[in-house]
Parts: sequence; structure tokens; C-alpha cells
Amino acid sequence: MDVVGAATALFEEASAADERRLLVIAGDRERTYDGLESILDSLPVPITETTLVGPTDRLRCEHVPQSNADRLLGTTRTAVALDATRELRPNALGSLVGTVDGGGLLILLAPPLETWAERRDEFDETLAVPPYSIDDVTGHFRARLVETIRAHRGVAIADLDRDRLESDGLTDPAPRLAAGPITPPANHGFPDAAYDACYTQDQADALSAFESLVDPDPYPGPDSDSEPDRDRAVVLEADRGRGKSSAAGLAAGCFAAAGEDVLVTAPAARNAAEVFARAEELLESLGVATAEIDRSRSNAGTIDVTGCDGRVRFATPAEAAANATTADVVLVDEAAALPVSRLESLLAADRIAFATTIHGYEGAGRGFSVRFRDRLAEGRHEVIDATLSEPIRYAAGDPVEVWAFRALLLDARPPVEPLVADASPETATYRRLSSAALLADEHLLREAFGLLVLAHYRTEPSDLARVLDAPNLEARALVHDGHVVSVALLAREGNLSADHRADMYEGGRIRGNMIPDILTSQLRDEDAGRHEGLRVMRIATHHAVRSRGLGSKLLECVHEEFADRVDWLGTGFGATPDLLAFWRTNGYSAIHCSTTRNDASGEYSAIMLAPTSAAGTTLHDRHAGWFTRRFPAVCSDALVDLEPDVARGVLRSVDARSELELSDHEWRVVASAAYGPGLFDVDPGPFRPLVVRYFCDDDSSDIDLSTREERLFVLRVLQGREWSTVADRLGYHSTSQCMRALGDALCPLVDEYGSDVALETRDRFVE
Repeated sequence: MDVVGAATALFEEASAADERRLLVIAGDRERTYDGLESILDSLPVPITETTLVGPTDRLRCEHVPQSNADRLLGTTRTAVALDATRELRPNALGSLVGTVDGGGLLILLAPPLETWAERRDEFDETLAVPPYSIDDVTGHFRARLVETIRAHRGVAIADLDRDRLESDGLTDPAPRLAAGPITPPANHGFPDAAYDACYTQDQADALSAFESLVDPDPYPGPDSDSEPDRDRAVVLEADRGRGKSSAAGLAAGCFAAAGEDVLVTAPAARNAAEVFARAEELLESLGVATAEIDRSRSNAGTIDVTGCDGRVRFATPAEAAANATTADVVLVDEAAALPVSRLESLLAADRIAFATTIHGYEGAGRGFSVRFRDRLAEGRHEVIDATLSEPIRYAAGDPVEVWAFRALLLDARPPVEPLVADASPETATYRRLSSAALLADEHLLREAFGLLVLAHYRTEPSDLARVLDAPNLEARALVHDGHVVSVALLAREGNLSADHRADMYEGGRIRGNMIPDILTSQLRDEDAGRHEGLRVMRIATHHAVRSRGLGSKLLECVHEEFADRVDWLGTGFGATPDLLAFWRTNGYSAIHCSTTRNDASGEYSAIMLAPTSAAGTTLHDRHAGWFTRRFPAVCSDALVDLEPDVARGVLRSVDARSELELSDHEWRVVASAAYGPGLFDVDPGPFRPLVVRYFCDDDSSDIDLSTREERLFVLRVLQGREWSTVADRLGYHSTSQCMRALGDALCPLVDEYGSDVALETRDRFVE
């Protein structure tokens, strides 16, 4: 077999068609490397355009470990070789597919394809979470991967052990018509140089959409009959390789050249590298000298335009949300990789653009388009849409892109709306989605995984491998007329040995056991991992049939199936009032609230449990009691910026009676502040457990307090915010009015929970 000749023919066809090709070199590891070296020596590809991704630096070209493959996102290479002979990380494969330029080769070094699924590698070890071993991990993901490799066009397979070419990968593509000239729109406002820098007409049209963010005169003259222009938002959607980041970078350069402050944010600084590169190139072509670029933020920084106030600067999503109103324009790259709550917080900006990948490694575009777009449409911004469909890195119809979409389910989506429009809890059937069943039914797999994509702001190729191979995971669904309408991904946790529990208690990390890990390492409960639980990792219902009770029905079915097999059911999520209410309605109660925000979502996480055995009840009750006792102190410290409605929701979700152990003197202080001349500020301490007791009390609905009064409890009593800050936030006319409102709100609490001493004090002032 002439593997060099086969690779040369494949490369020549890829170059002529401006497409990519995939070459799989299977067999003994040393043979695959010998073949790879021969191929790279013969191909007319510069060493600077070649990258080897794998465990060892065996070639003269750039070397990157699989664990760092995501560093190549946003870059392009002519030849990329991925060494998967000892390990295959699905995320590495997902990120590398997009780095290969048109006319280039993606070369995959693999074990013999017939036995690949039976082998276990280092990635499999990450799936073998305690108490499971690597022998419990299946090979379904790789079995499916091999199936797609053999089935798709544009994929060559060289079996070196058998010395035969299983497939040459040649497709004999038809000649392509030359693209026409790029034409900017008439009366465009951005410089001609920006449109000259566009690669496709698609990109020029997208750049034109960004012109809608040019600052209008928001205040018409006194004699004008026109209304001020609305705030505006541009949404640019595209598959990978279409140049959305490039278009955003050109727009950023145009705004900066006009003297505007452009704030760029993305899930990570590296994701914004293309935006900064294109902005810098444009500013240089415009002859606008830029000051030395600050690269202090790793692959992104600040471009300052000399001679004006214009600049392009990077901020993390959390920083961008806090400073959205200080910038002239906010550009969000890879928006689909951010959670909806974080995207909503960025809408404080008057002029904002979202560039997002519809299908791809960087994020879950359907979550963005289904969940966030509805909220954007209901807001104050006028929305301008733009879509990029023409690839710029390679020709349309590229076979490697088609293969990657299927192999990694990058374009997985739930069923179309008409197929599930009539779904209800009564018509839906509960179904176990075993990995074998998913592997055997591509339609079922795509629908289930498509819904899981919607459940989380970032779903990666490795998640597909976990669903198919991880021994601790279970998938369950509700199916209507054969279509998945609600799906849950469940993780078995706990049942850990004494050694594992001790390791966690002493600071070690045990993979795949989130709830036992938190309860043990953070809350110092070494016994928390003893008993077995089932955590609901993700749950999603089709957007067309939400609010019909399908999610609750699915949780009910899960409870019925597993209640006799585990000690507790649990969940952990970014806490919002709606989610807290949903889980509480379904029998889960809060036992913990994280003391740090998630970097991407900006939310504090809540842990909730639904005990199913005596041991689970003991675990729950222990932590629920600890939570109510520590919450007042934490709320005035690490959680001082917790949203009042989230604090209310968390406490309302606690299934524990908060004990009131106030002394007679403390009750006199509280009752006097409520009914008499006493002051809260003299001794805030005793007020805090009283307020916690009110929120945690299932019978507190008998107490008639307004939402504003409850927020007042959180802001002033629990968090200790300044009176002036609380009064301003809650709309009180003065701090004195706010202080009186607190006293009035405390009255029914004294009536309901007060001791004899408290009631005697109350009666003294009432009389």
C-alpha cells in the first residue's frame, strides 16, 4: 500500500476543491507515526502550517497536548495530526476539526479500527468515577465514531497493520463557480477599507448590520416631532468557519476608529483572539496608529487608538456585565456558550451585538436561539438579525464538516414543533435511554442529545461520550408519538469507601461526585459520601411544550423508579427564583448555597435534596439544619450581593425548622423595634434568626407581608446593607421611611413567633 500516494491524492483533491479531507491512519502506534512522517515529508505543506496534537513531541512541527487543543480555536492550519492511539478526547477532536483550513488535511492516528471500541484509554479513566472502575466503561462512543468514519465521504482509511487502503476518500467534486465581487451596501457608514477586508458577500452584509449600532442622536431637537431612537442589538448567527468573529472584529475596529469605547467579551479571552486580530489589522490599514497593545489578559488585551478616545478592550463576562453601561458598544463573541442569565445581564448596554455559533464546539446555539432570543424580543432593544452561511475557511458542502456534525452531534436538535405540539403528561410515555438503545437508534440519540444541549449553556463533544459510555450516568425521557419531549441526565453519586471519603475530607477531589464532594470538603461532613444518591445533572423539556407539567412528570417517574434503590435524589444548579420554585414544587429542598459565583453564569449555585430513605433523611436533616444556622452569617459576608429574590427563594426551599433561641433581653430588643422606640441598629443579631425562621416556616403564608417587605428583610436584616442603599433600591422616599417600614414588617413576626416576654413588651406599647 502506498500511503504517501494516497495522502498526496487526497491533499491535491482537497486543494483543488478548497475543501478539507480526513485521513485515518490505523494500526500499531509506531507504524502510524512512520506513515505520518513520510506523508508530512512529501506534502507541500510548510512546517509552520502543521500541528501535531498528542502526548509526545515526535515531529519537527508545532506540538500541542490534547488537553490544550482548545488553544487552537480561532486559528487555522493546513495539516493537523491528532494522535489518538493511546487516548482520544472528544473535545480535542471537536476543536481541531475547525482549525483545518480549506485545502488541508485532518490526519487521525488510531488503533486498529476493528478493536478500537474495545480498548480503554486515559479519557475512559475520567469516566470511571468512584466507586466504578475502568472495566465498567463502555466503548459505544468510539464504536459510533468508527461507524461514521467508514460511512462518510471525504474520509480515507489506511490500515497499516493489514497494509491496505480501506478507502481512498476521493469524492471527484464538480467544478465550482467563481465567487462574484464583494459589494458594500449603498450609503454605507463604515470605511471602504472595512468592506474591502471582508472575505465573502455574506460577511459584508453582516458588517452592514453592525452599522445599525452607530450612535444615533438620541435627543431630537425641540422642534422635532420624531421620537428618540430605541436601543439596538445585533444578533449574528453562523456555523463554524463562516467568519462571524472576523466580522465582529472589523466592526469593532470601525467603532474604535470613530472614537468609541468597544467592550468585547467572550467565555474566555482566547475566544476573542480573532476579534482583536481583525480590529488591529483594520486600524492599521486605515492608517490609524495604535498605541502598544496591552496583552495582560492572555491572548486578548486592549487596543488604544492614538489621537482619539477609541479603543477595543476585553472583559470577562462577569466584568462586562458589571461595566456594560460604561462602554459605547458591547460585542459578545461566542454568545451561545454563555448562560441566559449572563446574557440578560449584558442587556444593560444600550448598543450591543451578539455573535454566536449555531452548531459547534464553542457552545449550544439552540439554547441561545430558543431561550435567550425570546427574552431579547420582549426587551427594550430593537433587534437586527444577520446570518452567515457561506464558509470562508473552506468551500460549502465540505465533507469533513458534514462528518464532524454527525460524529460529534454538533447539530443535534430536538424534534420539530409540529411533531410534539400535542404532548402532555397524559400522552407521554416514560422511557429508559440506555447507551445501547441510543447507539442503536440515531434518531432517538439526536433528539435526546438535542434536548440536553438546551438544558445547559455549554454542551461539549465529551458530553456525548459520557452519555454513551460513563457507568455512573443514566438517561430517562418522556416520549410522545415516538419523539423525545423531555429528558433527564442522572448521575449516581456516593456509595464511597471510607478511604475515598477520608481523601475528600482531607482535600482530595473525587470525580463525578459533586454533592458528596461539596458536603464533605466544604461543609466538613466526612459521612456525606457513605450512602448512594442520584443527582439530576440536567433536565430539559421541549420549548414548544413547556409549562405543561412534563418536567415535573419526568421527575415523578424518576422518583418512582429509583426511590427504593438510592438514599437520596439531588440536584445542583445556578440559583434563580423560578428554578428554586420548580425544584421545591417537585419535593426537593435546599441544603446549601455556594459562596462564590460561577465565573460564566454569574450565579450562586444551590444544592437541593429529596431524601428517599432513613439514611437520606438523616443526611438531609443534618445539612438543612446547619444551613439555616449558618445562612445569616454567610448572607452578611460572602453572600452580601446575593439577589434578594434568590435569597428568599433559597430559604423558602429549606425543609427545616429554624430554631429561635433568643434570650429575654433579645426578644425585648426585637419587640421594641417592632412596636416601640427600639432600634434595629443597636443589636441586629437577634433579628436575623427571626427572619430566617419566617422564610423557612411552611406556615408563614399566614403572615401577610409584601414582596417589598421581604426584600427589605434580606437587604437590611440579613445582608446588612446601608439604610440609604436599601431605601434607594426599594423605592422608599427616605431612610426614615425605610426604617419605619422595617419596624412595621417585624410586627407580625413578633406576633407569630414571639415568646411571652416579647408579647408582654408588645402589649406594653400597643396599650
